This record gives sequence, C-alpha cells and structure tokens, in this order.
Amino acid sequence: MAAVWQQVLAVDARYNAYRTPTFPQFRTQYIRRRSQLLRENAKAGHPPALRRQYLRLRGQLLGQRYGPLSEPGSARAYSNSIVRSSRTTLDRMEDFEDDPRALGARGHRRSVSRGSYQLQAQMNRAVYEDRPPGSVVPTSAAEASRAMAGDTSLSENYAFAGMYHVFDQHVDEAVPRVRFANDDRHRLACCSLDGSISLCQLVPAPPSVLRVLRGHTRGVSDFAWSLSNDILVSTSLDATMRIWASEDGRCIREIPDPDGSELLCCTFQPVNNNLTVVGNAKHNVHVVNISTGKKVKGGSSKLTGRVLALSFDAPGRLLWAGDDRGSVFSFLFDMATGKLTKAKRLVVHEGSPVTSISARSWVSREARDPSLLINACLNKLLLYRVVDNEGTLQLKRSFPIEQSSHPVRSIFCPLMSFRQGACVVTGSEDMCVHFFDVERAAKAAVNKLQGHSAPVLDVSFNCDESLLASSDASGMVIVWRREQK
Repeated sequence: MAAVWQQVLAVDARYNAYRTPTFPQFRTQYIRRRSQLLRENAKAGHPPALRRQYLRLRGQLLGQRYGPLSEPGSARAYSNSIVRSSRTTLDRMEDFEDDPRALGARGHRRSVSRGSYQLQAQMNRAVYEDRPPGSVVPTSAAEASRAMAGDTSLSENYAFAGMYHVFDQHVDEAVPRVRFANDDRHRLACCSLDGSISLCQLVPAPPSVLRVLRGHTRGVSDFAWSLSNDILVSTSLDATMRIWASEDGRCIREIPDPDGSELLCCTFQPVNNNLTVVGNAKHNVHVVNISTGKKVKGGSSKLTGRVLALSFDAPGRLLWAGDDRGSVFSFLFDMATGKLTKAKRLVVHEGSPVTSISARSWVSREARDPSLLINACLNKLLLYRVVDNEGTLQLKRSFPIEQSSHPVRSIFCPLMSFRQGACVVTGSEDMCVHFFDVERAAKAAVNKLQGHSAPVLDVSFNCDESLLASSDASGMVIVWRREQK
C-alpha cells in the first residue's frame, strides 16, 4: 500500500473508537473494508498530490467531527498538526493567561474529557472482560490493528539488525536525548552536554547534520519538538530554556528559569503547544507560556527532589513528574489556564532517581487501560497501569535491565496498538538497547542491539518503526534499520 494511503488508514483507525463505541465488531469491519478500498486505490496509481490533498481533507473532517487527538509519534499528532496548524507557530499563539476563555471559543481544540477517558476505559473492560487479568493490549478481535501492521510476529517486527548510520558530532560529551520529529521518518534531533542541539536528515543519502543549534552556555539536558515540528524547546544546565525555529535554526526566544536554577527536563502540553512544562534542580515544576516567556499563574508546584522526568497523557489533562528521590507525582492540568493541581504521589523506590516517564494511552482503541513506563535506577524497567482520572499508578510488571546511576530513558513503540503483543524499548548501562514484549509472562526479551561503547541513555522510533535511534554517554548516536525480510 502506498505510504499516503497508509497514513489515511492510520487516521481512520485512530478515530475508530468514536464510531459506534459500543459495537467494536462494526468498527473492525469498517477498518477492514477501509483497508481493502485503500489498497485498491493505491494500485490505481492516483497522482501523489491528489493523495496528499485527500489525506489533508480527511484529517480536517475527522478532526472537526470528533475533535483532535494527541499522541506523540502517531497519526494523531499528524491530524492535530493539520487541524491546529495556526496554533502551533509561535507568533500566532494567544496568551492563555490573559484570556482563559479563549479555550472554549474554539471547537477544534476540544479533547477527550476526564469523564469520557474513564467511560471509554470502562467500556473497553466490559467488551473484553474475557481477556486475561491485567491485559493492556488489543485483543484478537482487533483485526483493524493487524490490518495496519500485518500478521508478522513481534520478533519479526523488531528484528533491527543493521546500523543505518552513526552520528558522532557530539563525541566525548553525553547525548541525553534523541528524538525523531513527529510523524516524520527521516528527521532527527539530539541534544548534548556540550551545549548544542543537532538537527539531522537521514534522506537523501548520505545522512547529514543539517544544522547545529548553539546558544546555551552549558549542557542541554532535554528538548521537545512541537506537534507540527516548526519549533523546538530546549532546557539547559545554564538555567535557561530556549525556543528554536527548526526551519533555519534561529533562536526565537531565551527564557530564564523562574528560580534561576538548572533546568533538567521539558515537555510540550500536547493540545496547546503554547504551553511548555519544565522541571528544575530546585524541585519545582513550572508551566511556561512560550509566547510571552512568563510563568503561568498557578502553574507551579514543588516536588521532593530535583525534577528529572515529565510526561503528559494523550489528552493533556494529566501530567506526571518524577524526581531524584524516587517519587512520581501526578497533576491535574487545567486546559484553560495552565494551572496545576497536585493529585497523587507514588514512591517508586526511596532514594532512586526517576530518570524517565513515558505515557501511552489505549483509551481510543480496543484495549483495557492506559499505561506508564518508568526508569528509576533499580536495574529494572517498570510498567504501571493508570487506574483512575487522578493518575494513580499500579505496578503491572518489571523487566530486567542494567541501570543504577545513569539517566536512562525508555519508550513505548509507536505502533504497539496495531499489533498482537506490545513492545517497549529501553536503553541500559550494559551498552545495549533492549526490546521487551509486555504481554509475555516469561522470556519477555524480544531483541537486543549491541554496538554502543557506553551506557545507552535514550531511544526513539520514527513514525513507522522502520528506523530506531539510540544515544549514549560517550556522545554517539546510532540509527538502526529494521531487517528486511
């Protein structure tokens, strides 16, 4: 199937839960028939421009009908960037501090409410109550999922074997974060403790560094792409965050930390990219309006330690923050004002730094519960179930890795909702990249990539899982290619 038709099917599949939500069999039949028709269209050879125009219009219509969905690294983010393209460029964003009513004035910014979040999870449980206890992935009835990814096994899906390219422009300084752009197969960025950020292009060959963003006077601890990939936000040990234009690499704005402290992590609010959340070394979480450079009123809270990790749920109404003393806090996020309300606290392990939090929600698909993936320097990767609307966590299972001191990160595979089985990927201090199937009761390891000469700190998939990037403590970034069958 042509790539554009795959994207069309992905958009339809993401919105499929809103079509007769109490009749999953109808939704399955719909997607199977949709897949068949799109394959026939792909064979017909319509002009590429026409296919792209159809995809754009389809995304707009679905967004207007059901409201945009936000899930990084998936087709949801693509449709969001279409519907909200005028909202994701810096010079067109309103100051929500000044006019909180603006949220309600725009129907296209509607998102999944906490009530519907819980209701959908309850319906999923009722429909698939015959699943084994604790299941978190689609059932065998989810034929629509297999239509997207095929019937290959997990081992085949994640048979990454060859190195596609190695970037070494940051050698001798750790690269704590590497990220593919949203819904992009070939654009990659990484930040380094040498104080710079590299924007890389993998196609056309040979892969190259497009530009290096310089301006921070100390190491860059974290960065994030906006949904439309037109801007990046970075945080640094120099106590500033910077807003960059990805097109030409210019620094649009420099924003000092409100506490004058080292900034250790950042994340965009997934529905309103005008708001960014940062965590600092003085134990504080702040919501910052990047249009004005000001801290949002009521958008600050204190943790028990240095804030090392942040993650939103897909609708953007729950925020989790982890600190270096082993705690994970959940916050309710007010979509209109950016205000944070502390909800729950989980002590993962007293004194063990929480270095990574990754949220994934299956609430719009045929699965039971949203989940959270956590690294916490315990020589384990932890998978938690989110059990209520306040972000309460319940441990589902753990996977053995080596992590006792380095800020290792992990991710959910972006297409996991489309397969039988669900895969997570993590770095490790044993200098390997590990793949685990969360559904396997025993022998959960699916694959292990060896090639780094230092602890692997971060991993990132491109949108179709054809490439995987990993970064390490020596400054090397390896792009791995899926083995061709």
